[in-house]
Amino acid sequence: MQAVLFLLNAVVSFFCTLFLLRFMMQALRVSFGGQLGGFVMTLTNWAVKPLRRIIPGIGGFDWASLFAAFMLQLLLAGLLIGASGQPLVADNLTLGLMVGWFAVRSLLRLTVYLFIGALILQAVLSWINPYSPLAAPIYQLTRPLLDPIRRILPTISGIDLSPLVVILLLQALLIFL
Repeated sequence: MQAVLFLLNAVVSFFCTLFLLRFMMQALRVSFGGQLGGFVMTLTNWAVKPLRRIIPGIGGFDWASLFAAFMLQLLLAGLLIGASGQPLVADNLTLGLMVGWFAVRSLLRLTVYLFIGALILQAVLSWINPYSPLAAPIYQLTRPLLDPIRRILPTISGIDLSPLVVILLLQALLIFL
């Protein structure tokens, strides 16, 4: 049973990450024209396109993508709590709130991990191949996190320490989540 739950968690986390990435790319005005955008669009259209008929994009945000990620996490949370084998003595409202909070917390953690991964990828690409097709979308994705730190912490001898500072702050945020 643990192997099945592990695989289910991996698949749900993969698709939730893609839905979150689609939401963030649209919110941060990252181009969907490259390989990354095409990959994300292709693997998420099956859920986002039908949801857009019900949930419109408001304020420049793709709420259908975020809703799809939340629903997947909600389903996973319900399955994990149900499969835990622990007797649940709580009423339905408490159980629903517990499952909902678990899903929201998981989405927040996935978002933080997504930003940490993007920052690490951006740093590696800047050393190896700064003209990679992934460099521009990753830069656009991480720029809102890096720019405030760059205003406070200047480059030192040509080395930008802002990604390190942001990763440390995101790790501290993970501790609270």
